[in-house]
Amino acid sequence: MISGSRTTTRTSSSSRPDHVGTGADWCHNATVIAVDAARGAVERGDWAHALELLSAPEVDQDPEALELRAAAEYGAGDLEGAVTAWERVHALRVAAGDDSRAAWAAGMIAMYLLIDTGLMAPVRGWVRRADRLLEDTVETPAHALVAMVRTYERFMSGDARAANEQAELAMELGERQGVLPAVILGQVASARLLISDGAVAEGLERLDEVAVRLMSGDVDPLTTGMMYCELICAAQWLGEHDRAREWTEVMERWRHGVAFGALNGRCRVHRAEILRVTGTCAEAEQEALAACEELRPWLRREYGWPLVELGNIRLRKGDLDGAEEAFLSAHDHSWSPQPGLALLRLAQGEVAAATSLIADAIAHPVDMPSKELPPFGDLRLAPLFDAQAEIAAYADDAATAIRATEALAEIAGRYPSSGLAAATLVARARRALLSGDLTAAIDEAAAGVAAWADVGAPYETAVARLLLGRAYEAAGQMDRAGMEWQAANVAFRDFGAVGRVSEVEGLLSGRAARVRASHPKREDAVATFLRSGGSRTVAFRGRSVVLPDLKGFRYLDRLLAEPGREFHVCDMVAGEHGTTAAAESGLPVLDDEAKAAYRRRLDDIDDDIEEATLMNDLGRLELAERDRDYLVAELARAAGIGGRDRTLGGSAERARTSVARSLRYAIQRLAEHDEVLAGYLTQTIRTGTYCSYAPDPVAAVAWELRPRPDVRNAHR
Repeated sequence: MISGSRTTTRTSSSSRPDHVGTGADWCHNATVIAVDAARGAVERGDWAHALELLSAPEVDQDPEALELRAAAEYGAGDLEGAVTAWERVHALRVAAGDDSRAAWAAGMIAMYLLIDTGLMAPVRGWVRRADRLLEDTVETPAHALVAMVRTYERFMSGDARAANEQAELAMELGERQGVLPAVILGQVASARLLISDGAVAEGLERLDEVAVRLMSGDVDPLTTGMMYCELICAAQWLGEHDRAREWTEVMERWRHGVAFGALNGRCRVHRAEILRVTGTCAEAEQEALAACEELRPWLRREYGWPLVELGNIRLRKGDLDGAEEAFLSAHDHSWSPQPGLALLRLAQGEVAAATSLIADAIAHPVDMPSKELPPFGDLRLAPLFDAQAEIAAYADDAATAIRATEALAEIAGRYPSSGLAAATLVARARRALLSGDLTAAIDEAAAGVAAWADVGAPYETAVARLLLGRAYEAAGQMDRAGMEWQAANVAFRDFGAVGRVSEVEGLLSGRAARVRASHPKREDAVATFLRSGGSRTVAFRGRSVVLPDLKGFRYLDRLLAEPGREFHVCDMVAGEHGTTAAAESGLPVLDDEAKAAYRRRLDDIDDDIEEATLMNDLGRLELAERDRDYLVAELARAAGIGGRDRTLGGSAERARTSVARSLRYAIQRLAEHDEVLAGYLTQTIRTGTYCSYAPDPVAAVAWELRPRPDVRNAHR
């Protein structure tokens, strides 16, 4: 038995009828054959053909055939048609005195309403009908279905205790009655409740276990799609963008040819969310618009979810009118547009309105029954405090900035994640700059830049660089301010944040004029970065040192040779190993067995790298990265064997992490001998999916990267 899948076959003999249909007319062979054919069409996902086969008037009198019609209606995109068919099934079962199967129908109606409307009152109404029908019956699959629905009804309604109780019951009943969706949903709900209670590591571990089970293909498509959505939502609101990106990629690959109903549209929203962080505005907006179009026939209250995402993207893009339209439309659907609307008012110059809106949102958080947002707990306040800290900084409101930053830091401490940690660093930098503590402002902003770069979030990284530049400006370090603003300008332009580009260009124009006035005849500095065998000679502003050559130095060499050019990390890795890498297709492998083995090894290495990073054990980090590079090179050399072109998923993401760590380690080694050079490279080397060397155009450095030709021997 499965819930909402492409078949309505029962596994419980106690609830299965002895024949198809309830009337004598269904004894006719032609009609029986038509229903059997419709069942096959539903299982294949051929919704139109199934509906055609089930169009006869007799179907309205047969509950088995109506269940098939409900599945076909839902698959074809007609939510109301599906609910109507199930309502007819319920009525027929009640009239026949089949209480357990009538309760199943009531549970199915509640489930569909829960999934797509976000309206809890009708959900609770149908659950109560099911409860009454099950009062005097032995345990049946319907009991598991009802517990499953009630789990998320309680979760979305903010009742954590009852939701946890129902999740445990759903798993227990689901195991006994063979209702796998009840087991899976109970596991996901209990994991999300653990996260909400602050047990983040344990909750994420359980979600990972569910993800593995979903990938096995044993779970029906509707449950699989909805639970993938749940996994991504949990990661997004924790600020675990890497994990959200990985799960979104899995869901995107899975959905083609499998997803139905509203699942395609939901997947598009998640892709838009990821692209808002890692992609470009144009790509993100395209996905968000497509999501709104696909979800329009499906969602009711939750339709505000894709609308808010569209508003957030347009706000970053600088399309303030379009953002306002999206946010206000979300509000019309009783969906909170905050903090986006408050930040929009700030961008429009309405600081007082922004301050009032965000304060009210924090004081009165909207209770929205939703699977996409944290329905309760402090985690839902994190983006609000983040926005309040930003607005308070613009308003020169030090007291509010302090309170908001402390609240955000407390939440980040309770729910540890890379995104929340990075946001806290930036908020602290704003607070320090506002209070005049320039040393702290510079340190916190620089840490925020590094943290957001590690996440792979170019827009957030550029915002942190903009703030770091302002801190340098306030400290009188105009060269460094200019470098940060130049880097931010490039990132905003590539991202498509038009409004931000104008803002930064204004800062750069004013800064360049001031530098020209104070240094009218400034000459370029000359520096050396020469490789000779296994060593590297580095000279910068009067200091010279010879160091063992490192992989990160070779990456630096490539970047320094072409200032301003962006190199994809896969190309950098390929250049280092002398292979050809495709950023989109990944690194080739031999076959399924080899792929699984290599993934296990890579996972082990990644765990070691993560632990070494946390312990700041640079030696161990370098050794682990060498192991990873060796294994990646082996994978690359295996390309094409057996006539296959297999790929290892996530190669671009792994390359991004590896290149960034190698560059960071190389600069740290330089800092042991020349802090000035290390500081300069920290400011001018950009990491991410694309890496570049972005020098200050006013205070340029001419790099000597290749040995000069021997003039004495040139004519021999």
